[in-house]
Amino acid sequence: MKFSDYKISQEIKTQLDFLGYRRPTDIQFKVIKPILDGEDIMAISPTGSGKTAAFVIPTISVIQKAKKNNNMISCLVMVPTRELAKQIESVYIEIGKDTNVKVFGLYGGVDQINQINNLNEGIDVLVTTPGRMFDLISQNIINISKIKFLILDEADLMLDFGFLKDINDVMNFIPRKRQTLFFSATISKKIKSLAYNVVKNPIRIQISPKNKIAKTITHSFVKVKMDDKRFFLENIIREYPQKKIIVFVRTQIRSKRVLQALKRVKIDSECLHGSIEQEERFLILNRFRIGENKVLITTDLSARGIDIPDVEYVINYDIPDAPDNYVHRCGRTGRGTRRGHAISFCSEIEQELFESIVSYIGEDIEEYKVNKDDYFGIIDSSEYGGEDWRKLLKKYNQESGNNLEW
Repeated sequence: MKFSDYKISQEIKTQLDFLGYRRPTDIQFKVIKPILDGEDIMAISPTGSGKTAAFVIPTISVIQKAKKNNNMISCLVMVPTRELAKQIESVYIEIGKDTNVKVFGLYGGVDQINQINNLNEGIDVLVTTPGRMFDLISQNIINISKIKFLILDEADLMLDFGFLKDINDVMNFIPRKRQTLFFSATISKKIKSLAYNVVKNPIRIQISPKNKIAKTITHSFVKVKMDDKRFFLENIIREYPQKKIIVFVRTQIRSKRVLQALKRVKIDSECLHGSIEQEERFLILNRFRIGENKVLITTDLSARGIDIPDVEYVINYDIPDAPDNYVHRCGRTGRGTRRGHAISFCSEIEQELFESIVSYIGEDIEEYKVNKDDYFGIIDSSEYGGEDWRKLLKKYNQESGNNLEW
């Protein structure tokens, strides 16, 4: 089936063709028609499967056909992060470019005045995080009492972020008679309980690939001492200077340290974490998106739901604490039909975490073995300077004929 075969408006079909959308992905094929038919949906689909367009395409079409001139909010999309809200807003705007559907992304961390002005002009689709939405509802700026669609995206992450009460509270402001679309990357008892609390008699759709890591991604690991990770990261970046690379670390402090380590060897990079002002976070993501910056260092903040085009490499500088975060990190590359690579730096103290990941994904991860000479060669080739104690130890061994352990 092609997108041209769906009962959606010609404006949307033309724009999809312009954007290169020809045939739907599995999740799109399974949900677009039921949404157009007015069904409630409970969909479990992995990251990178195309689920954003799966709900954007049919909801825009329905709203466009039913739209009047009052610009009441017809569709409420609730998401866990500001970055995801902005991304989904952009997909709505892009696909609905030639329609009369007005879309707005609402989130905290930015000034309210411009947001209020946009809302007062009237919108059809509101993509929002819970905090700022409830703030403006309390100010009588937002009225969601007439919505036709409620969409919960990345519901599992919303639970992780403690938004269960907000999801339940929103039910007090929206009509009982509505169409609810529930999307989650993972399924659990908590997710099922939440889903059946907000979705009535849904069509349940589950896209469960045999492998948790997409076939478009090659993933491997290398054993590296914790203090030597910066040398291996430098080596990879210099080997692939034109590639987009996301470097995942465990904490904000670690992201700043890696940023400084790369700065010392004259490699440009930027870091992204929750303590950075929201407008600056958007600017950082956009510079990475358009290729002005090739190396992005981030915490797991950006591992879920953010679609950056043409990311060739994901580097797990730190092994993630939660095994499912490994899957979400790797999912930042190899999007759609593109190929991608994920490499993990595993130190001795992270071995247990790594083993839990192997158990979780149910398959072995290939080890990239580095012999002692090559290991030292990577350290020696660094522009960090010759003061590293391992270099001094190697030089001592060579000059004295000793073989002290490193």
